[in-house]
Amino acid sequence: MADPNPSAFPILSYGSSDPTAEIDRGGEQTDEEVVRILREADSSGRSPERADLSARGLRLIPEALGRLRGLLVLDLAQNQLETIPDAVAGLENLQELRLSSNLLTSLPDSIGLLVNLKILDVSGNKLRSLPETISRCRSLVELDASFNELSYLPTNIGLELLDLQKLCISLNKIRSLPTSVCEMRSLRHLEARFNQLRGLPLAIGKLTNLEILDISGNFSDLTVLPYTLGDLINLRELDLSNNQIHALPDTIGRLEKLEKLNLDGNPMAMPPPEIIEEGIEAVKELMSRRWLELLEEEERKAVAAAVEASSPSATEAPHGWLGRSASWLGGVVSGVSGTLAAYLPPANRSTRDPCLDQQL
Repeated sequence: MADPNPSAFPILSYGSSDPTAEIDRGGEQTDEEVVRILREADSSGRSPERADLSARGLRLIPEALGRLRGLLVLDLAQNQLETIPDAVAGLENLQELRLSSNLLTSLPDSIGLLVNLKILDVSGNKLRSLPETISRCRSLVELDASFNELSYLPTNIGLELLDLQKLCISLNKIRSLPTSVCEMRSLRHLEARFNQLRGLPLAIGKLTNLEILDISGNFSDLTVLPYTLGDLINLRELDLSNNQIHALPDTIGRLEKLEKLNLDGNPMAMPPPEIIEEGIEAVKELMSRRWLELLEEEERKAVAAAVEASSPSATEAPHGWLGRSASWLGGVVSGVSGTLAAYLPPANRSTRDPCLDQQL
């Protein structure tokens, strides 16, 4: 999502010059420009709508900052902040909060009160977890928590972030994605490279608006992909490089909009290397053919099983029964994304989502 138009807001922007005048507050020092903002707001009775306090070496943000209720954009990136005060909840109209490249080890639970927040960037910190309350930031469109120490995401993070379009969680230690992520129906960009992912949730196919999926660099941990990957009908870019994937699911052939596919660094057997070298169109053609063959085989099995189980009265009127079967099987083929699990061979399906066993 593009940044808000700077011309739309009054801007308070301060350079990175060394603060020479600091105020002592309980043994901590507050940058003079932070104090200046607060004093101007108090004297005028009006808070700024945009404050750029990035790259100032800040170690402390006073709780009084929470009084700036008119603030829409707050940039605190590239400082030395170790904590964010609970008073941040007072910024009730805040739409953009940038906290990247600090020393944060946690976020306050009160961040969930920022119900108008659209962009949250907490990348490049030392976060070990995200607060469960982050799911209450229902207006979020973009969340970047890359380059931290996360080992998991909040279990219910996807149940309320229904407007989220971009989720970046690369360079963490995440072993599995919670199934709730698959409820983020507006998601267009999911980046989870360089983690410890062991798979994707079986329900990943629900993300039918997803356009970019990057799960590269999970190395020895990521070996298989769910067949539901083929339900991501709007996917344009798929990066699977530097994993241990031996075969793509045959359903990849359904991804008609796929333009970029990176399979480098995998011991890939299907599609074979010579097909991969021919390019993405060759890969899609092969996988499409395999997908159709699978459907035809399952169709034959279903017909054979139905004939074997049919009653004598049914065999006396084969045309009527076969007509109904053909219609039913046609529905299966046309709606295969919703009913595939019932027609895949037992070795290729499971009624249990393996990712559920991996969540902490």
